[in-house]
Parts: sequence; structure tokens; C-alpha cells
Amino acid sequence: MLTYPDINPIAVALGPVKIRWYGLMYLVGFLASWVLLRRRARTGRWAFTVNHVEDIIFYGVLGVMIGGRLGSMLFYNFSSLLADPLSLLRVWEGGMSFHGGLLGVLVAMWLFARKHGFGFWQVVDFIAPVTPIGLGAGRIGNFINGELWGKATDVPWAFVVNGTPRHPSQLYEALLEGLVMFVVLWAFSSRPRPTMAVSGLFALLYGSFRIGVEFVRLPDADIGYIAFGWLTMGQLLSLPLLVVGAALVYFAYSRKTKNEAIS
Repeated sequence: MLTYPDINPIAVALGPVKIRWYGLMYLVGFLASWVLLRRRARTGRWAFTVNHVEDIIFYGVLGVMIGGRLGSMLFYNFSSLLADPLSLLRVWEGGMSFHGGLLGVLVAMWLFARKHGFGFWQVVDFIAPVTPIGLGAGRIGNFINGELWGKATDVPWAFVVNGTPRHPSQLYEALLEGLVMFVVLWAFSSRPRPTMAVSGLFALLYGSFRIGVEFVRLPDADIGYIAFGWLTMGQLLSLPLLVVGAALVYFAYSRKTKNEAIS
């Protein structure tokens, strides 16, 4: 078994200004997305230019930060929000939700698409393959913070935390939601696909991986299990992604077949 290294969550301290590793992980995700989306735009396969990418990243940052914070407070800390509404603004205290961030990004991409005259799913298909980089980096940030640990276990790769060996569920998610999703989506989108297919595959993969890892991850202390002694809030919020993802893939390919038959 492995001993958790107890990493200092503060990467750089300049007097009262403290830069945390978790925040740097978000920066890594945004920078990597910016580089890769510019590369995709330059291939000429997509309707987006390098200038469009700058706008997409700007909208995406706002969507992630606003949506992620709102989602965290509404889904996981609603009682705290009711008791102290100003806690919503104290982002330096931590607390971000993937599902809230996803909704925030979707709203942001809808606004971008409306501004520039693109189709909504056209934009989402374009950005979906690079999104896992930020997800994986964020999970590494969770590991550095020593949060979101898994259940007690005796597997050889368990990390001993406060005397108890636990599943490194953050690293499981970094691997699945980050590396695996990126490789699969990047490869899948490297060839022309019908509109909504890439977005649908993203939703299916994330929903499957998140639900699976939640079985070995401890539930949020303030919420616990929602039902059956095993259902977590993360699983409940991820179930719609499976339904939406399957529906998007089905409609993407059924519409493609229909259009081909007509032409």
C-alpha cells in the first residue's frame, strides 16, 4: 500500500496572495483546451477560426466558474447557502461541481452560438473532445487537496490516509474522466461524425465513469447516501447524462441515415 504524501495545497505564497494547486489545475485545463482547439480550427475541417476559439475559451471560463460554483452550492451545500447566501461569492473557500459547470458551459456555448450564428450542437461537438483535460486536471487537484477519497480497501494501490487505506477515487476519475475520455473522444472526432454524435458519446462516457467510480467513493459527508444505502448525489446527477447521451447518439445516426436515404 502507498502512503499519501500530504502535499501542500498552496503552490506559491506571495505575502497574502496564495496560489493553490487546485486553481492551477483549472488553468492547465483552460490552456490545454485553448491550444488544442486552435489546432483543430487550423485544420479547416471545422467552421471555427482561431478568433472564434478565443471567444469560446472566454465564454467557457465564465460558464465553468459561475456554473460550477452555483452547482456546488445548490446540489451539495444548499443548507449552507440558505443560512449564508454570501457564501456563494466566497469562491476561495472551495467548492465546485462538475454538473453545475457542465450546465454553465452549455449556457455559455448557447450564447456563443447565438452571437456568431453557429448551431448549438455544432459548437458543443467542437469543444467536447478537449473538455476531459480540464476534468482530469481538476481530479488531480482534488488528490493534492486530500479530498473526495474513496472507501476503505485492501487493494495494493490504496493510499493510507489518517491510518486507513482508501481507494484513490480522485485518481480513478482523473484516469477515466480525463485520459481515457480524451483519447476516445479525440480519436472518435478525428473523422467526420454526424452532428450530436460527439456530444452524445461525451455524455455517455462521463455518466458511465462517474456512476461507476461513485461505488468506491465516499459520499459527501453532509448528504450521505440518498437511497438504497448506496445511491449518491453524484450518481443521481449523472444518470440523466446516460439518457441524454444515448438519445443524442441515436438521433445523430438515425438522422444521418434518413438524410442519406433522401439524398
